[in-house]
Amino acid sequence: MGCRTLVMSVDPAHSLADAFDLSTDLFHGQTADPFTVSDNLAVHEVNIQREIKRYWTEISAYVISVLRTTGISEVEAEELAILPGMEELSAMMYVNQYQRENRYDVVILDCAPTAESMRFVSMPTTLEWYMKHIFPYQRGLLKAVRPIANRVAPFELPADSYFANIQSLFKRLEGIDELLENPGITSVRLITNPEKMVLRETQRAFVYFSLHGLTVDTVIVNRVLPAEVHDDFFSEWQLSQKDTLKEIHEYFEPVPVKHVPLFTHEVLGHRRLEELADALYLPGEDPSAIIRQDRPYSFVKHEGGYAIRLLLPFASREEIELFKKRDELVVQVGSIRRHIGLPLSMANLTPVRAHLEKKVLTIEMRDH
Repeated sequence: MGCRTLVMSVDPAHSLADAFDLSTDLFHGQTADPFTVSDNLAVHEVNIQREIKRYWTEISAYVISVLRTTGISEVEAEELAILPGMEELSAMMYVNQYQRENRYDVVILDCAPTAESMRFVSMPTTLEWYMKHIFPYQRGLLKAVRPIANRVAPFELPADSYFANIQSLFKRLEGIDELLENPGITSVRLITNPEKMVLRETQRAFVYFSLHGLTVDTVIVNRVLPAEVHDDFFSEWQLSQKDTLKEIHEYFEPVPVKHVPLFTHEVLGHRRLEELADALYLPGEDPSAIIRQDRPYSFVKHEGGYAIRLLLPFASREEIELFKKRDELVVQVGSIRRHIGLPLSMANLTPVRAHLEKKVLTIEMRDH
């Protein structure tokens, strides 16, 4: 029996069916549920309209009723009732469900660009905080004032079934945060191009995934011009890519970086995707194997300020130098440099003290 694999898209601009060159309709209704592509391989593109009918009925119905009071048509109200985060939460529920059922050996999430991906990984923590601190009081308060408020308000307050729907959804998500943050189960693989602007976006993603406790175990650089290309038209591109590739390796060290060449054709369909896999992985290499479980660094609160904890297993105090460069902290150990992108809350802070203990370098950050 082979490895049962599901590729799931949480990107609103779904393209899995296109990548596999499936003969489906424009909006891929057939892949709204796991769709078998080949033996032990299925794709699933979350269709939010279908998910609303399955799981978000009460919430959507209430939002539609409120929107209708503004004078917009019912069709417009139904479209606008798709709230930010519904698609990501639906995908999380499926990941949790498949894990509990042991339906697949590997689930690959095709995530959206940085901003949407950050919303995806931060949602479990945000939702848990809301359910513990706000939800019980909000539900109890509205239950008490609903009979009076509905007489004077321009629209009715949500019924208790609305809150029951939220509670039911939360139960389906319980445990997803532990699943995502377990480096023995979940890893992140960042895809970038050897271009300055794309690299900056990837660096931001790396910082935010680290901030949320997820381990990046590989960085894949796509569309690298092959060395055998000798053409004046591409000469400047090759020089630019060479510099950017050097920066990529320095920045993400010790995370492995893999290169994918720019092919002479569009990567579409099974045969082309297999060519891509051959370029990425050695014969016999397991693409689903987690390459590393150590987080390169972590951010913590420390004595009224912030600190960065960095694993340096082979360093001594005498070898370590560090300095701040714009919104990055650069740590140098001998000839090796580690670039640490700082989140917004720490970007304007200054390193004030550092100490190495049990192979972990702790760098304290404070205001000037």
